[in-house]
Amino acid sequence: MPASILKGKGILAVDDEEDILEILAEELEDYKVDYDSASSYEEALGKIESYTYDLVILDIMGVRGFDLLQAAVSKKMPVVMLTAHALNPDALKKSIELGARAYLPKDQIAKMIPFLEDLLMLSYNSTWKSTLSKLCGVFGNQFGPEWRKTEKEFWEKFEKDLEIKESTIVES
Repeated sequence: MPASILKGKGILAVDDEEDILEILAEELEDYKVDYDSASSYEEALGKIESYTYDLVILDIMGVRGFDLLQAAVSKKMPVVMLTAHALNPDALKKSIELGARAYLPKDQIAKMIPFLEDLLMLSYNSTWKSTLSKLCGVFGNQFGPEWRKTEKEFWEKFEKDLEIKESTIVES
């Protein structure tokens, strides 16, 4: 396994499905992260309020993911949204508006490590450019080929804002 920016990072994963938390623990095991998990809103909020994590992975449904997103972002913790049931353009847009750094369908969980590394290594704009380029086909298949049309103005502005004007690597 090559060196990874994940090594030694504190990561909180929140999901009401225990099997997802176990899969994430297994995926991260080789990276020697300080892994923590929660399976309810109350447990997760307590951890977000009590600790500082380098990265938070949040499910949207079942654990009030958007409320937890706001709590984590208010403490300047980067967040990736991981979802199956809330996999739709509105949830993606809301995740962006509330400050998530990435959005990943649960059926892509096997590709989680590169997303997490990007999130920790790249700037906000670069992370979203990477996420959208990696998942454009997935979103198109899931949402339909014209999924951005209903919120055309939002997506045009968001993509314009993502234009890279400076270094995309975050200094650590």
